[in-house]
Amino acid sequence: MYYPKFDGPLFLNDDMGTYAPRVHQRILSKLDSGLRWLFEKEKKINLEPLPETMVNEDETSPTPDLVLVDPDTELIRVVIEICHTVGLKGDIRKVVNLLDNNLYDIQEGFIYDYKTGKWYRYKANTGGLVEESSWSDVLVLDLNAFLLP
Repeated sequence: MYYPKFDGPLFLNDDMGTYAPRVHQRILSKLDSGLRWLFEKEKKINLEPLPETMVNEDETSPTPDLVLVDPDTELIRVVIEICHTVGLKGDIRKVVNLLDNNLYDIQEGFIYDYKTGKWYRYKANTGGLVEESSWSDVLVLDLNAFLLP
């Protein structure tokens, strides 16, 4: 999750504040386009993928790399963070906190370390138990399938 820095009017301060190298954006694009195809064209998932979307549109809030939203209830059910090994611990902590604070009813969170190619999954209210998995029980699919050549 990224928290952009902002200390003044936009026209005076053009510090974007987001760390998103090309490899990060490429992975995000593959996940978003694959999930969007399943949502819009094939109708195989009922959650809409939205990249870089705040979890609470009414106030400043965390902005995961990708959220999957139930269009009927407008609730986010799954969040995905993309990182590299150096930021892994911090992103795991952010996802666990986001799911366990019970403010948003998010059911699953994923962290993908693009340096190692490993996925980590956290299910809400499991006491911080993070497992190495790309399988989503909510979506009933393997997220890693979108990253294979």
